[in-house]
Amino acid sequence: MFQHELSRTSQAPRATIRNDREAEVKFAHFTHIWNKPGQTPHQRYEELWRELELCDELGFDYGFCVEHHFRPDESWMSSPALYTVGAGARTKRMRLGPMGFIAPLYHPLRLAEEIAIVDQMLGGRMECGLVPGINADYFRPFGVDYDLRKTPTLEFVDYMRAAYGETQPFSWHGENFHTDKAQVSVMPVQKPHPPLWMMSRDPRTLEFCAEKGVNPGYFLVYPRADAAPRYRVFLENWKKAGWPRKPNIAYCTVVYVDETDEKALDVALTRASRAYEGFLPPPKPGETFDERVREHAKKFIGRGEPGASEIMANVFNPDYLMKHDLVFIGSPKTVAEKIRATAEAGVYNVFLGEFNFSDLPAEDLMRSIRLFGEKVIPALRDYEPF
Repeated sequence: MFQHELSRTSQAPRATIRNDREAEVKFAHFTHIWNKPGQTPHQRYEELWRELELCDELGFDYGFCVEHHFRPDESWMSSPALYTVGAGARTKRMRLGPMGFIAPLYHPLRLAEEIAIVDQMLGGRMECGLVPGINADYFRPFGVDYDLRKTPTLEFVDYMRAAYGETQPFSWHGENFHTDKAQVSVMPVQKPHPPLWMMSRDPRTLEFCAEKGVNPGYFLVYPRADAAPRYRVFLENWKKAGWPRKPNIAYCTVVYVDETDEKALDVALTRASRAYEGFLPPPKPGETFDERVREHAKKFIGRGEPGASEIMANVFNPDYLMKHDLVFIGSPKTVAEKIRATAEAGVYNVFLGEFNFSDLPAEDLMRSIRLFGEKVIPALRDYEPF
């Protein structure tokens, strides 16, 4: 048992309600900030800010980014706090944050300080995702044991609440972290802290999220049919925990909107089938693309997730993506219908759309975001998936 001001098994402080639309579906701009052909990192970030400025204008609820490391051919975002501050300087209304910080790669006190400062810089608009990390390659250069990543991530939730508590200086002595008499100079605007997220389909983690009031979610590589029963259990546990609001449950995939289905498919389907090449490890000498895909898909079998393995084996197949509605491509009407149907079937109420993928031209990208904001969001704004 942790020895600190807040018992790990005690009821956690209730977060301040920040969104009157608790039940209706909400919408996020989500980005891996993929390396794009012909762009420098600076140019890629400038394009990102233009995307977020437009999303803010159009009424998107959230903006989220990943934390990835050591793959210049893949994601150009290893510092989600910098994303959040940069995005906050260019938007006025959207709530912003990492999805999420790879918690085991940070000293917990340093991360708690950083979260509080970011929330202050955004005037209380921060959302805070925490993840244990899914790629061992991110851990080795930092000298952190990948196999011991889970418990520090969960413990950080209570550590952060103690760090922001009324007792200052605070102390903490847990299984992973030890802090004696530290004074936090800057507290977050939001009490007790920014809303927390934890992307996961693990039953024990979802049980933890329900207990602690953490919003969960999942990505397209996990089948919605497999996720739904786990998230229904999560909703039951959330209700039993007595939280005064409905949780946010996120689902993330590629989205592209154009004037017609035909035009949308022509522009985006092939590109969508190459959107997640960054998921694959770098090629070994002589290794083909298909061999890389098969080897990566096998990892999900080892995790006891045959459905996810099947999706990963076919995530580069355009016909498979369309047949199983794993990417949302089409006219505003078509995309709205896909979100409505899958939100109910997959038990989610926050759609994280990855709008910028592969080598999608900027003109098409911005038109897609505008059509989504002007026509898809209004069509779904009053929809309550659960």
